[in-house]
Amino acid sequence: MNPHFPISFEFFPPNTPVGDEKLKTVVQQLGALQPEFFSVTYGAGGATRDKTLHTVQAIAQAGFEAAPHLSCVGSTRAGIAEILDSYRAQRIRRIVALRGDLPSGAVGASDFRYAAELVRFIRDTQGPDWIIEVAAYPEYHPAQRYAAQDLQHYVAKVQAGASAAITQFFYNADAYFHFVDATRRLGAEVPVVPGIMPIHNYAKIAQFAARDGIEIPRWVALKMEGFLDDAASIRAFGLDVVAALCERLIKGGAPGIHFYTMNQAALTVEICRRLGFGAAA
Repeated sequence: MNPHFPISFEFFPPNTPVGDEKLKTVVQQLGALQPEFFSVTYGAGGATRDKTLHTVQAIAQAGFEAAPHLSCVGSTRAGIAEILDSYRAQRIRRIVALRGDLPSGAVGASDFRYAAELVRFIRDTQGPDWIIEVAAYPEYHPAQRYAAQDLQHYVAKVQAGASAAITQFFYNADAYFHFVDATRRLGAEVPVVPGIMPIHNYAKIAQFAARDGIEIPRWVALKMEGFLDDAASIRAFGLDVVAALCERLIKGGAPGIHFYTMNQAALTVEICRRLGFGAAA
């Protein structure tokens, strides 16, 4: 495959100095794969704002493009403008714009209800010189009862000025292709990049999937559960499943791959090696 196929990686801000040091090593390991950018998550209600900025700065200092997440629920226009100004001062021009969720039990003023409003605000106040990524849900947002309404929310983000979309993680390629076809029929033509989760810990991923309405194919779940505590077999099978998923997505026309790394390098590096990406080929 093309060693220059667009890939990107997601991190969460470490909570400790040890985590910061570990992440520096992970950035260098994944940086050898020549990613387009590294994205950095943003806690509920902006809970990790300073940590996100610190991590973004560390990535930039290492010579790579960083894309901080920015969530709008619980935020004011003035607060978002301040954050955007700080990023502009850091020469950051790529944002992952999300609705986000308030921390449990929190009640706060918010000038935004949906991510589309945040995207529009960035475009109206900051101009065209930002790359704005938004979220997409091939198996639909877990809080949305009707698929058609979820598609309309996505189209609204594109119409507001989104540059591209990154999907929630999934293991069903057909759901991705169906989502792309459906949104294109509705006039949303921006690239939709699949979000891929290497199987670091099957039990945790199964919990995430159950919470967010993500299908793990039955044959995959049964084989994983049958391995019990055989970590080597779980790792090997997980690599086969995710690499095959990526191959199918690429052959089907996916414009890139975004890996949810969980701040680890080994599995993502191995998947990229199998796919022939970057210096890992």
